[in-house]
Amino acid sequence: MRDKLEKLIAAYEELEKKMVDPAVVSDPKEYARIAKEHAGQADLVTKAREYLQALDDIEAAKEMLHDADAGEKAMLQEDIAANEALLPSLEDEIKIMLIPGDPNDEKDTIVEIRAGVGGDEAGIFAGDLFNMYQRFASSRKWKIEILSSSPSDAGGFKTIEFKVLGDKVYSVMKFESGVHRVQRVPKTESQGRIQTSTATVAVLPEADEIDIQIAQEDLRIDTYCASGPGGQCVNTTYSAVRITHLPTNTVVQSQDQRSQIQNREVCMQMLRARLYEMELERQQAEQGAERQSQIGHGNRSEKIRTYNQPQDRVTDHRIGFNGTYNGVLLGDTLPSVIEALAAAERAEKLAQAV
Repeated sequence: MRDKLEKLIAAYEELEKKMVDPAVVSDPKEYARIAKEHAGQADLVTKAREYLQALDDIEAAKEMLHDADAGEKAMLQEDIAANEALLPSLEDEIKIMLIPGDPNDEKDTIVEIRAGVGGDEAGIFAGDLFNMYQRFASSRKWKIEILSSSPSDAGGFKTIEFKVLGDKVYSVMKFESGVHRVQRVPKTESQGRIQTSTATVAVLPEADEIDIQIAQEDLRIDTYCASGPGGQCVNTTYSAVRITHLPTNTVVQSQDQRSQIQNREVCMQMLRARLYEMELERQQAEQGAERQSQIGHGNRSEKIRTYNQPQDRVTDHRIGFNGTYNGVLLGDTLPSVIEALAAAERAEKLAQAV
């Protein structure tokens, strides 16, 4: 462990030297890359230095024991015991930090909520999930931008796609991908019968043009009249846009923005995110089944969570975590569910690394 940590600290100090090198400072792109790497290693290096300092203090105290009197020996032995007690927790923290992070964790996300089985109630539930994420985002000072939506006749949405912007959004929101199931008496139910409905949530890391190169000849772009709320131009101008990526037959559309140019840009954002997700899935498949952990990489076909109103319980099936119905759906205790999932992911990665 010592050798590994000393090399890590040396590499970090080398990055510090590069950050004041005139050749690097004059190259904004290279400087930004090095600065990001430096910042990403800061916490790990701090813990590594604490760990090595504790080892050095133990070694120094043991050497001093040979010439110490009775009183000094007692103090030195206390110092040795304190530092030895500190080492295991520091070692565990360092091991977790040494696990390679998801390169997408820093990215903003595009979230798609789609009503599943359950008719009108599924659309209402999709709307409830969107409201849950709105409150959750607000609590973390994240920003939400609606990209595209198709309202349901009874309330809520048939589909809604929105962008979430903020600090390390994907590292948190990625745990929400999958099928969400609700069991409750629908507002549309006159006889008080409990109904089960579902909605699908897809969380995609936002892809830059650098991440995904899209050839113009691979696109078919259609324009049409927008429908629904939107002002006097609705149904009179061809502002809505539908883009089809021909090689993969991936279709995206947007009509919620004010102009055709804005709707086209939204479509391209969604298309890049979906193609990026396809590429990630392909890479994961090549890397083997052991990398296909459902914790943190929820498959959209997997039932991940059940919201049971009569029992006032929400169960996350991936880890058996239980919370209260209103607490989670109102967004108040959703952070507890996500933190439990993140902790389970860290434990699993640590077990694989050992």
